[in-house]
Amino acid sequence: MKLLLVTLYTVFCTVFTALIAAPVAAETAEATNFETQSITIALSQEPPQLNSMKATDTVSNFILPHVMEGLLRYDRRGKVVAGVASRWEVTEHSATFWLRKNALWSDGKPVTAHDFVFAWRNALKPVTASEYSFILYPIKNAEEINQGKMDHTMLGVTAVDDYTLSIQFARPIGYFTKLAAFTTYFPVREDYFTSKGDQYAAEATDLLYNGAFRLTEWVHGARLKMVKNETYWDKAHVTLNQINISYITADTRARLNLFIDDKIITTALNGETYKDALNERLRIRSFATGSVFFLEYNHRDNRPTRNVNLRRAIQHVFDADEFVNKVLATPGNLPGESLFPVWVQGVDSKFRKEYPPTIIDVNLDKARHYLELAKQQLGVARIPPLVLLVGTAPTSAKQAEYLQGLLKEKLDLDIKIDVQIFKQRLAKMTSGDFDIVSAGWSPDFDDIMTFGDLLASWNLNNRGRYNNPEYDRQVKIAMNSLDPKTRMDAMAIIQKIIHDQAVVLPQYEQGIIYLMHPKVRGVVRRVVGADPDFTYARIIQ
Repeated sequence: MKLLLVTLYTVFCTVFTALIAAPVAAETAEATNFETQSITIALSQEPPQLNSMKATDTVSNFILPHVMEGLLRYDRRGKVVAGVASRWEVTEHSATFWLRKNALWSDGKPVTAHDFVFAWRNALKPVTASEYSFILYPIKNAEEINQGKMDHTMLGVTAVDDYTLSIQFARPIGYFTKLAAFTTYFPVREDYFTSKGDQYAAEATDLLYNGAFRLTEWVHGARLKMVKNETYWDKAHVTLNQINISYITADTRARLNLFIDDKIITTALNGETYKDALNERLRIRSFATGSVFFLEYNHRDNRPTRNVNLRRAIQHVFDADEFVNKVLATPGNLPGESLFPVWVQGVDSKFRKEYPPTIIDVNLDKARHYLELAKQQLGVARIPPLVLLVGTAPTSAKQAEYLQGLLKEKLDLDIKIDVQIFKQRLAKMTSGDFDIVSAGWSPDFDDIMTFGDLLASWNLNNRGRYNNPEYDRQVKIAMNSLDPKTRMDAMAIIQKIIHDQAVVLPQYEQGIIYLMHPKVRGVVRRVVGADPDFTYARIIQ
């Protein structure tokens, strides 16, 4: 999540990108209700996957941390704190977590160490096909299990008793506590999962919840409802009783109108609605999401974009400054220069300060030179039309049309824009049904590795299936070392590989501007974890 892009991820619009409501919801929704402590919000899409062992996208990874909780969680300041586990000890080779005895499932039964063992084993089974299985690889034998070389019972995690979880590491890892708060590490109770079979997580009634809220309604394509979970161990600090998700639309103007009409408590703004909000004299807030957006190429053998010189040609005509200022045209976005965003920590300072990326040279002569080399290597007189896969949001269409015009004007490349709804776009990304896809990545945990291993050959979120042994080797070096300098030197080599091989084309680092209802307090915005987080929000009079 985290995600997509999230997840991975995204071009995936932030969860503030609202939705079209069902007529009934539109008639009854109100943004806030002080007496009942309820709020109404909007989503960009309905969650494609609420099975925590398989979820990858930003929408699902917004819902899940509200209704589920792992060993650890994030506090208001974005720090990892106690969740189901009340205390823990981590060494170079192992970790032990002691679970609180008042952590309960929504049916009143205790959350136990066995629930974590089952969830992690199941996520790693090849048959589960979890695209986030790799995030469990720091655990002993996890990678071998996921590759079908070992039985899942060999995973280095043991329920010593109902409330003690012991973990053996495959290698030294300095950021395991940050992983323990991620969605794939959430518990799942085996008896309930087995009883539901393929129906598990398909409807609101097909899930058990151990988080601050539970899902009580899910009308697919229309609305969802979360209510306060009375079995949650920390319910005394949860003020909201209900979160109504009454609208599902990517229409930014419809979203702004809903906010003005006091139907939703928050909405993101784009270039057009930003001006309208200024005219309405609404208080505009800003937030750097920590996400990086880029064009991801298909590196499979049957695709023209497997050719490095074609990718270099595109690289040398794309002006990130122009893209941010003229196409996105909203405050807060930064021009894309690297897969590693500016906020990521290095050795003693920010990584990008210590290891500045190579700036892309916008040079038409170079671009055309590389294009001719690509034609020769591909054995064609003209590059065949390239398919650009994008989502349905108006901003996605605007960006795609800009790229289509740019590549036609500068390189005489024909671009076919393939617009797909969120779930279908994910499916096409996974199957490789594209030449180029507008993609993005939101950090899963607070360590540079959340970006560094994204293009590793084993990472299923590497949708273009880029495969470079040297890239993989540097990722392994960073994974297997506790020394910050060794790790960051490896990441600097990765950053250079991405630039030199034009593996992806960074477009921008996302900053959003948004509106928030003046009566709502305590909403947490954070780079890592559920964003926005309404767990400790409240309504004032």
